[in-house]
Amino acid sequence: MLLSPTCCLILLLLFLNLVESGRVLRKIKERVRELQLHKAKEHVLTHTVNGHQPARDAKEGRIRQPLDHFDRQDTETFHQRFFVNEAYWQPRHGPVFLFIGGEGPISAFDVLTGHHVVMAEEHGALLLALEHRFYGYSINPDGLETESLVYLSSQQALADLAAFHQYVTERFSLSHENTWISFGGSYSGALSAWFRGKFPHLVYGAVASSAPVKAKLDFSTYNKIVGLSLMNEAVGGSDKCLVDVSEAFAAVEAALVGGNASAVAKDFGCCQIPKSRDDQNELTQNLAEIVMGIVQYNEEGFRMSIKELCDIMTNKSEEIEAYHQFVKLVQLYLSPDNEPCLDVSHEHTVKELMDTSFQAARKGWRQWLYQTCTEFGFYMACQDASCPFSRTLNLQDLTKLCPMLFDIPQDSLLERIAFTNKYYGADQPHTHRVLYVNGGVDPWHELSVVHNRTEAGDEDRAIFIKDTAHCADMMISRPTDRYSLRKARREIEKHVAKWLKSAAWEETNK
Repeated sequence: MLLSPTCCLILLLLFLNLVESGRVLRKIKERVRELQLHKAKEHVLTHTVNGHQPARDAKEGRIRQPLDHFDRQDTETFHQRFFVNEAYWQPRHGPVFLFIGGEGPISAFDVLTGHHVVMAEEHGALLLALEHRFYGYSINPDGLETESLVYLSSQQALADLAAFHQYVTERFSLSHENTWISFGGSYSGALSAWFRGKFPHLVYGAVASSAPVKAKLDFSTYNKIVGLSLMNEAVGGSDKCLVDVSEAFAAVEAALVGGNASAVAKDFGCCQIPKSRDDQNELTQNLAEIVMGIVQYNEEGFRMSIKELCDIMTNKSEEIEAYHQFVKLVQLYLSPDNEPCLDVSHEHTVKELMDTSFQAARKGWRQWLYQTCTEFGFYMACQDASCPFSRTLNLQDLTKLCPMLFDIPQDSLLERIAFTNKYYGADQPHTHRVLYVNGGVDPWHELSVVHNRTEAGDEDRAIFIKDTAHCADMMISRPTDRYSLRKARREIEKHVAKWLKSAAWEETNK
C-alpha cells in the first residue's frame, strides 16, 4: 500500500475516547478535541526549523482488513486508515510507538504531537496511529446499518491491531530489535492495555491513560465522583458548590414536575418546551452533562474549570437562588456555541442516532452507542443520594435506545457486560507490563486500575494523579500544568525507557 504525504493540516474532529450518549457531552468532547487540535497545529507551526515543516513528516495510508477476523469463510474487507511519522526513527534498533485510535477519527497530529511523540523523539521511534474500525474514514458505505455493526467490537479491533502489526513489520522490514510500545487514552487506553494482554508477543509494553477496563451497566459512580470533585478544594471546589449545584437541579426537577416546563425552557433558552417525559429527561441530562464536561475536562483549557463553575454558583455578591445562578452558568457556558437555542427534543436525538450516512460515521455517535449496548454499558444513571443531578436520569430510560435502535433487549445487557469483564478481567485485567495512568478528578478512574498489584518487579503499575482530569497526561505540556502532572509524565518516561532497555537486554541475551 502506497503512503501519500499529508500536505496540509486538517483539523479533524476526534473524540477523546470517552463513553457517553448525551448530546451535550458529545458536543463538549468534539469541541475539546477541536481545541486540542488547534493547539497541536500551533505547536507544530512553532517548531518549524530552517524551513522544515513537521506536518509533512506525517504520511497517510490504508490497509485492507478482513471485516470478520474470526470467520475465514467471510472474505469481505474494509479499508482502515493509519498515519506514519518516520522523522525520528532509527531503523535498525529504533522502537515502534503505536497510538491506538478510539471512538472517532484519527488525524496527522496523532503522530506529530503529544507526550508519546516527545518520547518517540528521545528514543528514535517510528510513530504510528491506527484508526478504529467503523470510525472516522475506516468504514464501508453500509457500515452503520445495524446488520453491519455486528462486526464492530473491541475483539475485532484488537485483531485489526495484530494484522496492522504484521503489515508494518513487513512494510518497514522490522525485526525483534524494534520494540513495540502502545499508547491510548480512555476507550483506546483500554484497547492499549488489552492489546498487550491478548497479544504480549507483539507489543512489549503499553501505556493506558484514563482507561475504563471494567465494563459496568450502571455507572452511577461517575456522578458520585463529579460530586466529590465539585467539593475538592484543591481544584477550586467547595462543599457549598456541591450543595448549590444539587439545589439547582432539584429546583429544575420540581419546576418540571409542577407543570412549569415553559418557564424552565425560557430560562435555559430551549428550542422546545419539554412537555413529554422524554423531552424533560433530555433537558435534565443536557444540563447535567454541562457540569460533567466541566469536571471531566477540568483545566484542559476549554470554556470553564471547576473553580470557575463554583465561583459562579457560590457568588456571595449576588443574593439569588442557586437555580438562577445555574441559569447564568449555563448561559455563559453555551454562549460561544453560537446556537440559537438548546435542543431538548428526544425525537431529534433518536433521529441523529438513526442516521447511517457517511457524515454521521465521522461523528461516531451511533457506533459508540452500539458498543455500549453490546460490550460496555457505562450508563451514567442518577439514582442514589450521592448524585448531584436530577433523579429522572434512571437506568431504564438510559438503556431504552438499545432495543429501539439495534433490537438489543435491555435484559440482555448485563450478560453482555459480564462477558466483557470475564474476557478482559475487569479492573483486575490479565495484563503484564502495562502502565495505568489516571486523574483523581476524572470520574473514569473508577473503572480503571488505580492501585499497584505488586510491590516490585516489572508488573503492571498505576500512576494516580490526584488533582488532574481525563487523559491530561497525554497532552502537550503547558506552563500552567500542575506539579503532579509534570511529575507523572516524568514517571511515564522513566517506565518507557526502562521497558526499552529491558527489551534490548532480553534481545541481546537470547
